[in-house]
Amino acid sequence: MAYLKPPWFTVKIFNRIAMATGISNTETLAVTKRGSREPQHIPVVTVDVGETRHLVSTDGESRWVKNVRANPTVTLATKSGAVTYQAREMPAPQRRPILTAYQHKAGRAVDGYFRKLPDPADHPVFALTAATS
Repeated sequence: MAYLKPPWFTVKIFNRIAMATGISNTETLAVTKRGSREPQHIPVVTVDVGETRHLVSTDGESRWVKNVRANPTVTLATKSGAVTYQAREMPAPQRRPILTAYQHKAGRAVDGYFRKLPDPADHPVFALTAATS
């Protein structure tokens, strides 16, 4: 599967600012790392399609995607609180309407990712269901 390695500035500077401020509709995704079992935090933009919230990887099969596949319990946090979800990966043929809605919500900031990876199969998408206590 394809993967676009994010630039140094994005990893070291922008991601930290995005998680601290919620800029550009970002939420903080917390997943459990496969090897160390420590938390991994990354800013994400979720999109609601129908009654379901979705998590989209713009840069392909990233580390957080592999971590979600290994442990589908994830947490999304904003300044107003955190919610735990169970993530279920969507099959590639079902991704197009979700990716279209995502691109509309995220705007021009994600256009380059979709130009470099135009196939919906290159963008893992996860449907999120609120975890029960």
